[in-house]
Amino acid sequence: MKTLIILAIYFCSVFSYGQDNSRRSSNRAAQKAYDDANRYINGNSSYEAIKSLREAVKLDAKFTAAWQQLGDLYRKQQDYNAAKECYRRVIFTNPVFYAATYFGLGASELNTGDYQDALIHFKRYAATPNLSEQSKKITAKYITDCEYSLLAIQNPVTFKPQNAGKGINSPEHEYLPVVTADEETLIFTRRANNNEDFFKSTKKDGVWDSSVYLSKNINSLTTNEGAQYISPDGLYLFFTGCNRPDGMGRCDIYVSRREGKDWGSPHNIGAPVNTAGWESQPSLSADGSTLYFTSLRAGGLGGYDIWKSSLLAGGTWTEPQNLGPEINTPYDEQSPFIHPDDQTLYFSSNGWPGLGNKDVFLSRKDALGRWQRCKNLGYPINSFKEESSLSISTNGQTAFFASDQEGGLGGLDIYTFELPAELQPMPVSYLKGIVYDQATKQPLDAAISVINVKTGKILYGDHADYESGEFLVPFVAGQTIALYASKENYLFYSENFLIEDSRLALKPYKIEVPLQKIETGKNVALRNIFFETNKFELLPESKTELEKLVSFLNTNPKTMIEIQGHTDNEGDAMVNQILSEKRAISVYKYLIDRNIQPFRLSIKGYGKTNPTADNATEEGRKNNRRTEFLVLGN
Repeated sequence: MKTLIILAIYFCSVFSYGQDNSRRSSNRAAQKAYDDANRYINGNSSYEAIKSLREAVKLDAKFTAAWQQLGDLYRKQQDYNAAKECYRRVIFTNPVFYAATYFGLGASELNTGDYQDALIHFKRYAATPNLSEQSKKITAKYITDCEYSLLAIQNPVTFKPQNAGKGINSPEHEYLPVVTADEETLIFTRRANNNEDFFKSTKKDGVWDSSVYLSKNINSLTTNEGAQYISPDGLYLFFTGCNRPDGMGRCDIYVSRREGKDWGSPHNIGAPVNTAGWESQPSLSADGSTLYFTSLRAGGLGGYDIWKSSLLAGGTWTEPQNLGPEINTPYDEQSPFIHPDDQTLYFSSNGWPGLGNKDVFLSRKDALGRWQRCKNLGYPINSFKEESSLSISTNGQTAFFASDQEGGLGGLDIYTFELPAELQPMPVSYLKGIVYDQATKQPLDAAISVINVKTGKILYGDHADYESGEFLVPFVAGQTIALYASKENYLFYSENFLIEDSRLALKPYKIEVPLQKIETGKNVALRNIFFETNKFELLPESKTELEKLVSFLNTNPKTMIEIQGHTDNEGDAMVNQILSEKRAISVYKYLIDRNIQPFRLSIKGYGKTNPTADNATEEGRKNNRRTEFLVLGN
């Protein structure tokens, strides 16, 4: 049960007011029904208790204690409209009958969007003498919620939700949508016959196709699977599994990797992320290095908190860290979603000022990588109902969520809406490619790595799909990224992409990566070796590419290469010739310093004599200014 509901019921429980004669009914039948209700309450039979109390107030419409107890029971069952009716009858009959009536009425009004009336009644309750510190604290929190809600309604944000359609939604409940970076695959949870399973829908011509059962390797007939997160490249599915045979606690986090068209058997990611307690709702950073999740573990700020753990080189996870007081509160924070920009976190909370129940919030990292104080997404994205499990497209423009809005297909449906600009994350694009053998055209499961050229930070590292050779890499604008593809017995491939304008990042890059077998006469362009204009000293950004070349030569100790320098056709031919030779010598010296044997290396400067593109264009001249190596022997 949610922390706030527990506290609210505690401060206004069905047993918390007196039972003296002034609170009894003169109608014997009404009093008997009331006494029967108390016995049902003691036996945890709320349905029968409500039935008896309804009979009591029918027989005696001024039976204040029965109205009060009926209101408490309805509120405990979260039937807030019925609770409001009962509490208002109490106040109408006897305004000073019980101080906590005003708290119960305020809580019921808050949870039905009656913020102005709720504010009045919470303030009335807050003025009660000798309130406990806990009562003061939660009442003050609810007063803040009401004040925030009234202000938020006066300043609404743009919100035009669209039903995702019959391909995804059904008369059952659909929720927890997550989408791949290319927005071509959506995975969600469907609940039918009290069982939760994953389903998948693919987009064709802008429309979501009929959903299909995800995989028998993941979905179980005897346990529930839910709260999933699919990595932006669509290769990894992290999810929550409860009461599974290999579980460490009630609910644990699992991961499965896509193998061709199906999914591999999931495995429990183990300690220290999973404990004997409750861990759920995973979300993974785009580079795969940081896992965000919800836990009830010790050491938190109270209730459910959001934690993070980092992936170590050996495939294990670090001891989880609490995200701290800018995110977590003494109440409940859940459903973390880290956007592929790795700077914006969306999550749900009932601890921060909101419109009731749970609202969705966002937090951004500052320049030092610290989470800033969170921001409510505003009204009407948030309302008095529970909002949670929001996920955002890679380009930051489209939000996916579940709702039971009127006009849906039944139960909870999945909806989308355009996220207001001020709530969007940083623009993120993606690189989508396919690796194949240049000669046979057969797809290859090559190792793919993407690195920030300036910082050397690894943005992505994995293998292309073993059946299709496809890969997908999200990246943030405003950086130069280096792409590498490598496979045993093949020459490696490198390329770089400069993304300067953040708006251009919204346009995805699609490439083909042909790999060549290691054979004499084959050559490779080293696209990530950099020099200043008309100079031959290696720039620091070249280190990653040079280390890739070192690794290649160490892996293939019989391979001998010629290091080649090339220029465009601008300037004096002799100057270009000398420059190209000196640049090749710089690479040669680096390799010698890294203990590559000199007899395996030769150098040659070609100047402008061997262009691969038209020198009439700047793009062509850029491609001609390059460093390559040629396989001389293997």
